[in-house]
Amino acid sequence: MARFSGRTVLISGGARGQGAAEARMIVAEGGRVVIGDVLEEQGRGLAQELGPNCVFLRQDVTQETDWAAAVAAAEKLGGGLHGLVNNAGIYIPKPLMETDKALFERHLAVNQTGCFLGMRAVVPAMERAGGGSIVNISSTAGLRGSPQAIAYSSTKWALRGMTKAAAIDLARLGIRVNSVHPGPIETDMIGIWTNEHRAKRLGSIPMQRTGTAEEVARVVLFLLSEESAYMTGAELSVDGGVSL
Repeated sequence: MARFSGRTVLISGGARGQGAAEARMIVAEGGRVVIGDVLEEQGRGLAQELGPNCVFLRQDVTQETDWAAAVAAAEKLGGGLHGLVNNAGIYIPKPLMETDKALFERHLAVNQTGCFLGMRAVVPAMERAGGGSIVNISSTAGLRGSPQAIAYSSTKWALRGMTKAAAIDLARLGIRVNSVHPGPIETDMIGIWTNEHRAKRLGSIPMQRTGTAEEVARVVLFLLSEESAYMTGAELSVDGGVSL
């Protein structure tokens, strides 16, 4: 039996990259997906590709009304809402003295507050479904120091604590909360790297390569599924050894 048969998962930032890889795998395993994103053209294209078991809606994760609409869309698909992937995030690397208040707060709004709002929004629906699984996408920048990315790093460290606190709060409701910490993954997010920066980062990875969106997605699907039924508050690295 397919792992996600009859289950619906909401993925924020799901129009491309890791979120899109997760959506494709969930639908392939019999599940239903709601993808939310501000990238409307890419999101609608993905939903069309995946067919009737995938719905796209424009979602700004900093807005509670957008989260409410996403949850309603997920329940409308049928079977109840069983999973959330807080995948939406921004990465605009700047060192401390080049990071102004506006840039710092922009990271907080999307990467941290967006995750907080998402977890709050899905709990009643997951209770109605009999439980569920939340996966928060952090980063290796949330496990160790990351140069020239203080705003991004601060939010990814925060997600670790939020995940563990929510895992304790929600366990009695049958809702598990775990975090995934990708290293350098070959997506549009690292397209801003210069060749020099890329070479330097590759040199710090024991496996000597970047990861793929599919490699992260497989770990996320494990945490969403019943295969990880006794895991909550955990943090899993998908990073080629960067965080060793």
